[in-house]
Amino acid sequence: MTHPTLLVIAHGSRDPRHAATVHALTERVRAERPGLRVETAFLEFNAPSVPRVLERLAAQGADEVVALPLLLTRAFHAKTDIPSVLREARARLPRLHIRQADVLGPSPLLNATLGRRLREAGVRPGDSPRTGLVLASAGSTDPEAIAVIAEIARELRHTGWCAVRPAFASALLPRTEDAVRALRAEGLERVAVAPYVIAPGRLPDRIAAGAEAAGADVLADVLGPAPELARLLLNRFDEARVPVGASLSA
Repeated sequence: MTHPTLLVIAHGSRDPRHAATVHALTERVRAERPGLRVETAFLEFNAPSVPRVLERLAAQGADEVVALPLLLTRAFHAKTDIPSVLREARARLPRLHIRQADVLGPSPLLNATLGRRLREAGVRPGDSPRTGLVLASAGSTDPEAIAVIAEIARELRHTGWCAVRPAFASALLPRTEDAVRALRAEGLERVAVAPYVIAPGRLPDRIAAGAEAAGADVLADVLGPAPELARLLLNRFDEARVPVGASLSA
């Protein structure tokens, strides 16, 4: 095999909707770039595992793999779990060249996906100036990941929303319902919640429950297999293949 394989690494979940969404996304990536071999692996809960897929690729003659974390921020899984798994694989499969791509966020394509999901949920052109937005992420204890979410919220505020509040489903406060109520307390009559998560599962369900409990007017869907997200995966794949110091146009 002469072309690199794209290996999308998802966290995994006991919720079957998670794996189904991941596979739908990788199918869209294949459709976007015919001829590219795209494989999917999971860190836990779902099969196949990352080591199993890498072993299979090596046995089939693959010589280069770009391992892409299906993660929105550089937190524990991107900094520790995935590098550890890949390091062990390199030691066992020395003929297989494995590169780790960067995480997906932040990116204008993620913001575009958020906008798509909000429009699908009923936010119309012209609604933003009178609507408060809750950017609801899974949550993390990693300062870098928290800073990224805060920066995205600031960027979204400059796109026309009258107010934007970050919220977290775990690890940190405020929760989604707290952020919705805080915007109501500021006098906003209309509040939308945008889950900044890729696939359904326990934490996205917690976001949805919080939005409902606080009476949010709009609840967008998870990012899911959106075309913008598929293009972002391909962008990260291409960036990982470019040698350090070179440009994508070279």
